[in-house]
Amino acid sequence: MQTELDSKFASFLGGLGWNGAEIQPLAGDASFRRYFRIVRNGERAMLMDAPPPHEDPRPFLSVARYLAEQGLRPPRILGEDLAQGLVLLEDFGDCRMREAVDGPDAHREDEIYRAAIDTLAALHDRPAAQVSPYSLAEYQREAGLFTEWYCPARGLDVDAVGYRQAWDSVLQPMIAADAPPVTVLRDYHAENIMLLDDGGQGLLDFQDALVGDPAYDLVSLLQDARRDVSPALETRMLDHYRAIARPGFDLDRHYHLLGAQRNAKIVGIFIRLWKRDGKPRYPLLIPRVWEALERDLAHPALGPVAAWFDRNIPAELRDPAGPLGGDFGL
Repeated sequence: MQTELDSKFASFLGGLGWNGAEIQPLAGDASFRRYFRIVRNGERAMLMDAPPPHEDPRPFLSVARYLAEQGLRPPRILGEDLAQGLVLLEDFGDCRMREAVDGPDAHREDEIYRAAIDTLAALHDRPAAQVSPYSLAEYQREAGLFTEWYCPARGLDVDAVGYRQAWDSVLQPMIAADAPPVTVLRDYHAENIMLLDDGGQGLLDFQDALVGDPAYDLVSLLQDARRDVSPALETRMLDHYRAIARPGFDLDRHYHLLGAQRNAKIVGIFIRLWKRDGKPRYPLLIPRVWEALERDLAHPALGPVAAWFDRNIPAELRDPAGPLGGDFGL
């Protein structure tokens, strides 16, 4: 199998003038996609291997071209082979926002996050991409990952019908509020933003983009499942967004509604990654996500959903300081 992969990569790269390049595998994450750094004579590029039928690089390519047209910074596309799921991309280097603000650039945390908010404000000021809408059915499918995966892992027999009804009651008014739709990247956080040598910020992992609510990517950035964002920083960045974008938009209400929906989804996804995909580190991230979920549920707009959690999820399983990850038998 490895010999076949090496031959496939070499043929693709050779056709783009990268004959004899060194292929360096990079750490993977939560999908079938894999990435490799391509190095030759001091030049570097990034190879995406998105093998069919598990992956399809076309949505990534389409959104990348859209973002570039809007003056934002996706990686440049250097070559593609859709049949094999191979894409050669610009290499943004190694300086991810996550490592920068947790390390040498900790003193610039506000500045770096403010630039990320500026990127969202710019994106929200552009015409939306030609992608599918973030429908009620999609919101429900995502929120349903909580009852599908988390609750069985806890041995909980919950009211799944009531759960859907509670979400319907809070999401339908939000969707009907007629907020101007924007492109939602859906995974916009510190591990998918690169700090570039020219001072800009490069965007990654946007292939699942939809057209939806302006608050969604703010939640993704400021209620980060993988990095602690202090409540004070969260407040400052939301204030910054209000100052530069979307006057008259009920940001607080939409932010907490989508925060609760996204965090419930992530809890379910993290359990699925462990149970189905054999990736046991993900449940250990749940306490951070659960803490954000509880803050969101406290907003008055989440009343029916909060009531469902009170009826169905025992208090001892809702303590962010408790063993939310540790008692899964890991």
